Amino acid sequence: MKVILQENVEGLGYLGDVLTVADGYGRNYLLPRKKAVLAEERQVKLLQHLKRQIDQKAKKEIEALGDIGKQMSNVSLTFEVQTGKDDKLFGSVTSKDIAEQLAAQGMTVDRRKIQLPHPLKELGTFPVAIKLHREVVTKIQVTVVKQAGDEVPAEAPASEDTPTEMTETE
Repeated sequence: MKVILQENVEGLGYLGDVLTVADGYGRNYLLPRKKAVLAEERQVKLLQHLKRQIDQKAKKEIEALGDIGKQMSNVSLTFEVQTGKDDKLFGSVTSKDIAEQLAAQGMTVDRRKIQLPHPLKELGTFPVAIKLHREVVTKIQVTVVKQAGDEVPAEAPASEDTPTEMTETE
């Protein structure tokens, strides 16, 4: 029996696949649960037509996202963070922080599309990939710098007014 899958079926195939399955499996499982329809000539032509429309729409979307990706590749973000001893960051720069700063520049990106394997926890410049579409990936430069006036004060020298040594009197 030839069927066209209406949804992804684990172990069998994906949406839109035309498959040959056992008569009982198709009649008793796939068709009643509307996971597939019979692969009649009319259904196959309709499926091919829908696939062509989806492909054309996808190509337009990829072209538009490619243009956005080119614009984003010129972007460089700078984060001023508080640091402590030995230039260790008190926090980290996360994908959420990057998405917020991109939004402030007028580029809205879902933070889940920012491919940051782990939060940035050190000073420096890092390339960060942004996956706009499965075929469109762009990179931006993220620079993490020390916040101005973020010096940790050294131990203050003892003044003459404060006693430096306590002596015991009897």
